Amino acid sequence: MRTLTIVFSFSFLLWAIPTFGQDEPLDKVGVAESPYLLLDKGLQFRITEYVNALYNFDFESAERGFRVLQYQYPDHPLPYFLKGLSTWWKIAPDMENKRYDDYFMDEMDVVIDKAKKMIDEDPGNKEAAFFLAGAYGFQGRLLSERKSWTRATFAGKNALKYLDLSRGEEELNPELLLGDALFNYFSVWIPENYPILKPVVALFPKGDKELGLKQLEEVAQNAFYSRVEAQYFLFRLYASEEKQPYKALAITDYLHQKFPNNPYFHRSYARHLYTVGRITESKELSEEILKRIEEKWTGYESNSGRYAAFYIAQYYDRVNDKSQAKNYYLKTLSYGEESESQESGYYLYALIALGKIANEDNNKAQAKEYFTKVKKYAKRKHPAHREARDYIKKNKL
Repeated sequence: MRTLTIVFSFSFLLWAIPTFGQDEPLDKVGVAESPYLLLDKGLQFRITEYVNALYNFDFESAERGFRVLQYQYPDHPLPYFLKGLSTWWKIAPDMENKRYDDYFMDEMDVVIDKAKKMIDEDPGNKEAAFFLAGAYGFQGRLLSERKSWTRATFAGKNALKYLDLSRGEEELNPELLLGDALFNYFSVWIPENYPILKPVVALFPKGDKELGLKQLEEVAQNAFYSRVEAQYFLFRLYASEEKQPYKALAITDYLHQKFPNNPYFHRSYARHLYTVGRITESKELSEEILKRIEEKWTGYESNSGRYAAFYIAQYYDRVNDKSQAKNYYLKTLSYGEESESQESGYYLYALIALGKIANEDNNKAQAKEYFTKVKKYAKRKHPAHREARDYIKKNKL
């Protein structure tokens, strides 16, 4: 299973704001009267409907609601932040696709401008600081994905600056805890795993990884607005860094049931079923993913197809149906090439599997071709590169 990449990991450090998601109707939750629009109970109810639509990839319904909010509150950053969040989730299923980058950065700039005007009028406005932390945090996250390290670091420092300014408002504190949790965890994890980034991380305050994980779990259980985002980060950590795959599976199971049309949650659930050995269920879920790609469902694209085809291929490999396995390994390659993901683990191990099948069929020329491609796309220290070298040598290809 692939670990977090350096780029994606660093983006967590820079991300210092929760997004909005809710399990219970907002009118069932007691929220004290507040001068902040963010905590208006009636508005929260409408936000819940729109953002749940967003998480379920019904962008049309979500953005229609956000446009109404922009009309009603033209000078407040909240509706513009929500519109930017919608664009973010159009990016999330395939981070290599840069089609929405400029839109997203522009939308966050609007949030920053409107929040700064609020700060100018009221320097103690915690809500404005909250949105400034969010907008800068999201910009830093995308910039780090694009390896624009200088701009990402600047955005991250601004996010932390305004995160500090937004503290002290008791009603906002549960939501701010997600930013603290991510910072505490990754400001320690990154230099432990990537010493080259120590000088960058040194620019930030010292974190506490164990406290960060505990805070993240607390947000996932108790927060009002930020529960879904906390769960998103938690299942990634449980699956990779914390080596607790069954916890990751439980969260992705819930998220897929809650938002069944979200392709990221869909493929993550299939992945974690595969990881814990429930490969038949993973296959069935993956077949649905491929069907939705063919039917052109929103957000279902080649990146998800690469995952799904590989899990199906593995199922057929294990039941010794080599013909079907070969078919789906070839689909893995096709989706990988479409998404330009030839260096990904799924693509490389599909090549290895196809090479082995070809060799077993006594087609040594084709087998060598597959293993040579592994050596071409995998870095020399990658386990797939080593396996390809060893297989070629052992089988005299």
